[in-house]
Amino acid sequence: MKKLFFSAWIFGLLVACGGSSSAPGKTTAATPVNRSQYMKTITEAELKTHLTIVASDAMEGRETGSEGQKKAGLYLIEQYRKNGIPAPKNSNGYYQPVPAAYLNAKYNENLGDSENILAFIEGSEKPEEIVVLSAHYDHVGVKNGEVYNGADDDGSGTVALLEIAQAFQKAKKEGHGPKRSILFLHVTGEEHGLHGSRYYTENPLFPLKNTVADVNIDMIGRRDAAHANNGQYIYVIGSDYLSSDLHAVCEEVNTQYTKLQLDYKYNDRKDPNRFYYRSDHYNFAKNNIPSVFLFSGVHEDYHKPTDDVEKIEFDLLAKRAQYAFVIVWEIANRTERLKVDKTEPDPKK
Repeated sequence: MKKLFFSAWIFGLLVACGGSSSAPGKTTAATPVNRSQYMKTITEAELKTHLTIVASDAMEGRETGSEGQKKAGLYLIEQYRKNGIPAPKNSNGYYQPVPAAYLNAKYNENLGDSENILAFIEGSEKPEEIVVLSAHYDHVGVKNGEVYNGADDDGSGTVALLEIAQAFQKAKKEGHGPKRSILFLHVTGEEHGLHGSRYYTENPLFPLKNTVADVNIDMIGRRDAAHANNGQYIYVIGSDYLSSDLHAVCEEVNTQYTKLQLDYKYNDRKDPNRFYYRSDHYNFAKNNIPSVFLFSGVHEDYHKPTDDVEKIEFDLLAKRAQYAFVIVWEIANRTERLKVDKTEPDPKK
């Protein structure tokens, strides 16, 4: 996750329609499908396999535009290919190039050319409406000879996207694909100022007016000091800022499927951490797109070389990824798209 101070494998290379359980009048259920069967395909073991590679020393901390980040991107693409999940038809393959000139325009940090990574599952009934699931796959690289692996930040969100996409693809193969399309968006440059998500929203592959929501995952593999005795929680940030529908979805699917403690501490607009403005959902929200940020909080290894795979709690990571899956499933399969019935808050207030 990006700091508040804004200025500041290749090891063999290369989620039913919940049939809805249904919030009354919101989802459709011609043939009820137990979405939990797909949710449960998101497993600790597979998340660990992916993260052990994505957050390995071989990826050199995944600094924006670095060779290590590009290796990580190739690994992500290989997983999408392996699972039969294509790139969007209107894209440059799985890549959306983000040029160095753009990345360095604000702070001139000498970053190299980089890429957003995109994979796509087309909707069966409303393919022109897009639900975005995002996470940043960059981290902060190597400093003083130490690799900052960023296993939680945001290796955890990165591999969650892989597993969630696999679950949706399995559902589609079995005749239960989403009604709306889903864009799996791995963004670059988050650590340097939310650059990759800003670039996407300024150069969208699909019109922003057709983008129904962004569900953003950033750091969901650990627990913070406030939850030292119980890790079965997730911070939910921004769900009610633009859309009461989105907030209701987040509450209802958790009650039915994952039963996490939904912690709204950082949803307070006066919270001094201002996390709402510090991850990639914000570039969608400021374009009036309902957005929610899923987060498990900061810990003693935040932005340190000790943010390693061995410290990830994969049972918690799996449960939180499952929660993201059921949120996206509900949004993608509702009869009506989420309503925007609130105004984006002023970040200066």
